[in-house]
Parts: sequence; C-alpha cells; structure tokens
Amino acid sequence: MKAVRPSEPDHETRRSRGFRRSGGSGGVRTPQTPRTSRASRAFRTPLPLALPALLAIAFLVLPLAGILARTDWGDLGGHLTSPGTSQALKLSLVVSFWSLGLSLVLGVPLAWLLARVPFPGKSLVRSLVLLPMVLPPTVGGVALLLAFGRRGLLGPWLEDTFGITLPFHTSGAVLAATFVAMPFLIISLEGAIAGLRPLYEETAASLGASPLRVFATVTLPMVAPGLIAGAALTWARALGEFGATITFAGNLPGTTQTLPLQVYLLLQENPAAATSVSLLLLAIAMAVLIALRGRFTGTPGSTRPYAVKSPADEDSSPATGAAEPVAPDRELWSLHAEVTGFTQLVLDADPGTTIAVVGPNGAGKTTLLRALLGLTPRAHAELRLGNTDVTRLPPHRRGVAWVPQDGALFPHLTALANTAYGPRAHGVPRAEARRTAQVWLDRLGVGHLAHRKPSQISGGQAGRVALARALAVRPRLLLLDEPLAALDQTTRAQVRHTLRRHLDGFGGVCLIVTHDPVEAVSLADRVLVLDEGRAVQDAVPAEVTRHPRSPWVARMLGRNAWPGTATADGLELVDGGGLFVVADPLPAGTEALAVIAPEAVAVHRDRPSGSPRNVWPGTVREITASGSRLRVLITSERAPDVVAEITPQAAAELGLADGVSVWTSIKATETTVVPL
Repeated sequence: MKAVRPSEPDHETRRSRGFRRSGGSGGVRTPQTPRTSRASRAFRTPLPLALPALLAIAFLVLPLAGILARTDWGDLGGHLTSPGTSQALKLSLVVSFWSLGLSLVLGVPLAWLLARVPFPGKSLVRSLVLLPMVLPPTVGGVALLLAFGRRGLLGPWLEDTFGITLPFHTSGAVLAATFVAMPFLIISLEGAIAGLRPLYEETAASLGASPLRVFATVTLPMVAPGLIAGAALTWARALGEFGATITFAGNLPGTTQTLPLQVYLLLQENPAAATSVSLLLLAIAMAVLIALRGRFTGTPGSTRPYAVKSPADEDSSPATGAAEPVAPDRELWSLHAEVTGFTQLVLDADPGTTIAVVGPNGAGKTTLLRALLGLTPRAHAELRLGNTDVTRLPPHRRGVAWVPQDGALFPHLTALANTAYGPRAHGVPRAEARRTAQVWLDRLGVGHLAHRKPSQISGGQAGRVALARALAVRPRLLLLDEPLAALDQTTRAQVRHTLRRHLDGFGGVCLIVTHDPVEAVSLADRVLVLDEGRAVQDAVPAEVTRHPRSPWVARMLGRNAWPGTATADGLELVDGGGLFVVADPLPAGTEALAVIAPEAVAVHRDRPSGSPRNVWPGTVREITASGSRLRVLITSERAPDVVAEITPQAAAELGLADGVSVWTSIKATETTVVPL
C-alpha cells in the first residue's frame, strides 16, 4: 500500500466541505457556517419549561424591584448619612473584616485538610462545615450562646481566665458573623485545592521545599481565584448577617448594632429609611456577585498550559552544544533501594550510573519513581543514598529531584523563577539562586525564555525548563519521567546531548523512564525492564538489544516477539499459536521468547517451497513507511501477528495492499530464542 498525498479538493469538493474564499482570488479559504448551526440558534424552548423558568425569574426579580420602586430617591442621601446609619455602617465594616480575617486564619487550613488529607470522620467534618449554611441563623445564635455565653460550655472559663465576655460585645458580633460566613470560604477553597493536581506540590517537595513553603508558594498562588471568590462571599455574608448576631450579641447601638439590625429597627420607626439602607446592602451584594462573575468555586482553569508552537519555534533556540562544560560534582552518591508493594525489586547502582527504566504501560515505572520519592502508598522503598539512609526522611529532605511527564512547571512563576525555586528552597540567597537558574537555562538552550511564564512557551521548551529546574538543585538521585517526550526530533537530539554531558559529571544516580529505544541506548549505562511491577531484565543496553527478555522491549526495538514453551522441536507458542521451529531449541518446558527481526520475515503471494521450516498463510492489514523500506503487518488465524520489512520495489512486485492474501515464512536459523 502506497502512501497517497491528499490532493487539492476540486471546486465541487470545496463547496461541499463548506469552504468559501474571502478577499479576492488571493484570499484565505474559511469554513462557512453550517446551516445546522442557524437551525440550532432558532431552536425554541418548550413552553412547559419556559413558563416555569420565567416565573422563577420573576419570583427572584420582583422583591428586588420592590426595593427599587419603594426607595425615596430624594431622601436617599439623607437616610444613608444619618448618624445611626453611619455608625451601623462603620460597625458592619469592622465586624465583617474581622470576620473575614478570622475565617482566613481558621478556614484556609481546614479547606486544605479537607481537600488533601484523608482521615477518619472526614465526611462528618465536612457536614459540620456545611451545617451553618443550612441552620436557621437564630438557632446558630442560640448554639453560640450555649457555647460561649456566661452560662455556656466555655463562657465561664473565658471570663474567669481571660476576662473575656463575648455576648453583647463587638467580639460576639464578629464570632456570630464568622460562624455563619466561614463555610463559604471553606467550600470555595476546598473545591479549588481539590481541582489542583497534587503533582505541582509533589514536584515542589522534590526540589527541597518544606510542606509549609509548598503551601505558601505553590498551593495558595495557584488557587488564588478560589481563595478570592471564597473571601468575597464570606465578607458579603458577614456584612449581611442578622439572626445569629441579634440572638448571641444583642442589638446595642455602637457595639453590636450592624446594618442589618439597623434595618430591622428602622422598619418599625422609619420604613423609608429602612428601604434606603436595604438598597445599600443590595448594591453591595450585587457588586460582589458581578465582580466574581459566577466563579464561586475558583477551581484552577483548564486553559492550555503551554503555548502551541511549531517545530521551527523549538529549533530557534540557541544551540545547546555551545554551552559551557558541566563540572563534575564533588560528592559521590551510590544507590541502594529495596522496593516492596506493587513494584518489587532490589536496585543497586554506583555513583554516576544512569539507568533507563522501560516497560509497557502499567508496568510500575512511575510507581518506582514515586516510591523512591516517598510519594505513594502503592510501594515502599528502603532507600540509601551514599552512606545516608533517607527512608524515613520526608520527600523534601531526601535529595531526590524529579521531572514529571509534563514538567509540572508552576504556572504563576517565570521560567527563571521556576528554575530558581529549588535553590531558594535550600536557603540559597535570591541573587545567587537566579544566577544559577540562568546558567542552567542557558545550558539547555532556553535562557532567552527566562522571563516568560509557562503559558507563553511551547511544551518542548517547558520540558527543557523543567529539566533545568531539577538539575539546578544538584540532587543525589535524579528521576526523569519521559523528560524528552514533548520535544521534536532535532531538539530532542540537542537536549539528549546536553543531558548526556551533564550525566557524565553527575555524582549521583539517574533513573530515566522512557519509551524511546534511542534514549535508552544513548543515555543509559543499564536498562531496567519492568513488567507488572517486577524486574524482567537489568543489563547493559547492548545485551538488552541483542537478547530482550520481554515481548514489549523486543517490539519497542522493532522486533517480532512471541512467548512460548520450549519443546524438543522448537517453541510451542502461547494462545494457540502452534509450534514454531527453531535451530537451537532450549530444554523442554523452558519458558522462552522467540525474537525475529522484521527483515527475516519473507512474504510470498503463493506458498513457498524450499528450506523454510515455518510457513503459514495470512492477510495484509497495514503497510507503513520506515525510512527507505516498508513495514507490513500480516495477521493469521494459524500464527501470531507478524511484521515484515521489505523494499517498496518488492511490495510493488507482490501487489501488496490492505486485505491481500499472502504467505509468510521464517527460517529456523533466523530466530533468537531467549529464556525467560
């Protein structure tokens, strides 16, 4: 099957696909608006749904319209500037802002606890948080009175020990407003933190940041929209609190009489003034809601994390090969790890060793890295780096840095600040940390992007910044989870060269998870093959290339790999694949893997005659180009799927195309049998 380049659609095809030209003959073709979209805009809401919806809107609007209609606009200024109203307004602002501050001090840690920490009774705690939102405010006031009043649970102790009396005092009004308003902050912020991927916080910990530093410099800045939204709602709710305040703190002018309480009194004495003050509270509430524009949860957005750039933009970076040589680290750190749990293995490596970790999806590669970091309950690692046992140390004190699959750059920091984050977490002065960061960015060819944020650079550039960030802390153990996956081929070769030069002078051990055989061979001193959490093979790259002990690795290297059980004549393939004859069979009963190079598979249109011992019919299912040759996937009911590699001329002579029936043959001498 030949790859056919799509031709330019003719006039009728272009018209049928909805293209039109604009700007004359040299204009750009743009898709026309389909008629179906116009029809969808003309879609009418069913009357049985429209009427109740309109009634609901009217039900919500009419009370507000009543305030606007009954407001005495001529006396509005006088009502709002009267001594009683001014005093109540000032007190309301004092109470609401104190309530907001108390909610931030108490509510932010609780929101983080609910979002991040699993603990018994978590659902009960969340119910307690929500309770003030559904509890009648007067009942809340009674509850506060029975807890903090002079005859309450804590009231006598507070009065005797500290001389604090909360009821009928401004502090009591603050406490009542906090009790009712704080849940708005907790719920909003919990949703924002829960929507933030823990990967950012885990990466910060691997760079040496303590949990408190991670919370202050990563978590809070990234959930700032949720925090701001929750704080605004909390303040607005505290400003309008009435029931709990009058029940617990009373209604004392200048002490506990806030604006809502002032409205209550004015309704009895001066309804027009009560309407004016109500309008003020309504305006404040609407202003808060309009400012938030519906962002009540503040969950981190799903906007594109990195800019979309072409490969040409990637290659426009300065050449990494011109960077200054990497000086070897003075300290040497060997590795000894005993990993248990889902991933089970013992790993030893000398200083300066680079190990490529390969295996199929779900093999336990990332679990291994997270176990070495101390970040997963799925596996546990007894870890010794050099002469130091770091098993019981928290992640930020292990000296283990990692680069996650997508880099996990902190979106609120520039590339320079991202790279300087690790040195700053280790106590390096700001100026020195920024100089170190700039050096590493220059080495990886992204120094010119130092003052851009992650959203302003491409995915490949972000990958290099993330790599520079990890290298800048000079860790004892470096963990790279597919660090070059987002790079184009040219940039990948450049960064691979720079990384190789750094690893040559690295005094610790580096583990690289990769699916690229070129990376495994060119960067690693050893290749560790995992499958279902177990080590299948741990050898030098040349040995893994010659004798892969995993079907997945063999296929990654472009080979055919069929597992089976050795017999006197060859290999009995699994899943009913039949007997595969080999030249040098293993002892009967040995589990083994037959490895066949694609170029050793012969393809015929008719059954071949002669010396081939393994012959079976099949059907062509896919033809793809591989350099100057073609790779042909052939399926059969009598044998496993096989990939053959032939020349385009041979494919043309055989008339190969998808669905064509063929015969395949493999000589017994062309097969390598590897015991498992």
